[in-house]
Amino acid sequence: MNALAASLQAYFTTFAHTQRDLSANTITSYRDTWRLLLKHLTATLGVPADALDFDAITATNVAGFLDHLEHERGNSARTRNARLTAIRSVLARALPDHPEHAATITQVLAIPPKRTTRAVIEFLTTDEVDTLLAAPDATNWTGRRDHALLALTVQTGLRISEICSLTVDDVHLGAGPHVACTGKGRRQRVTPLTRAAVAIMTTYLAERINRPGTALFCGPHGQPLSRDALEHRLAKHLITATTTCPSLAGKHVTMHTLRHTAAMNLLAAGVDVSVIALWLGHADTHSTDAYLHADMAIKQAAIDRTRPPDVRPGTYQPEPDILAWLTAL
Repeated sequence: MNALAASLQAYFTTFAHTQRDLSANTITSYRDTWRLLLKHLTATLGVPADALDFDAITATNVAGFLDHLEHERGNSARTRNARLTAIRSVLARALPDHPEHAATITQVLAIPPKRTTRAVIEFLTTDEVDTLLAAPDATNWTGRRDHALLALTVQTGLRISEICSLTVDDVHLGAGPHVACTGKGRRQRVTPLTRAAVAIMTTYLAERINRPGTALFCGPHGQPLSRDALEHRLAKHLITATTTCPSLAGKHVTMHTLRHTAAMNLLAAGVDVSVIALWLGHADTHSTDAYLHADMAIKQAAIDRTRPPDVRPGTYQPEPDILAWLTAL
């Protein structure tokens, strides 16, 4: 086993779990990045993956891999930067143990992330939400499960990973109904439920109790639904909803779009941005500011308060001669 293989094993078996205590999603993302990198180097250098060592992880080769992600795999600049973070994380941990490769590793660590542009977020209107929620087939349990899943997501704005990890014990329908979850950054939060959501979840849980497992939204054998499964179910219902609501065809709708929709509904109701940040589990309000940019109603209200260009500034003073003023009308 060469130095690179030993460092990768040490990072993913010991360091990531015991010292950094990284989340399962982060470890999976870092692992996939290194799998893609090693496969790319094997194809471009003609060297078997087991023979690749730190001397192959040069700044030139890593930059070529990042360009491959962006131009050939069609990844966004954000994904490119996330892959670079995964590479740098492993190399930064390996640097003190392998000073003989310090020059090569330091050059890779110096690769800067690519500047990105933040697109205006996409969300659903009230009519689009109603059409989507009506799309699942209510005559079978799968359709009723999907209806409850989509309704809960639109109302709470939970992330897809948070929806997947919910159990039946996380939903509380008594006094002060709410759903509890552990979100990004291991931040625990409680999100209140509306009366409509409580009614939907009450009906769903009464039927869910007859199925195995503890996952709130489960598959046929009680196992929790995966991220891919949730996106697949959403895509299926979007096809049905688009037939009666054509505006959905022009939007790229994912489970995260439903999270954006929940935030925009709160903003339209006059909820303060800082409260929305707490609702969504954001570490600060910078991420929540994107919803202000997407809300045209707020921008329209702002322009309505501005002075038209042909109006002279100052406090209105009536004309001293009322007869002359009336004549000039």
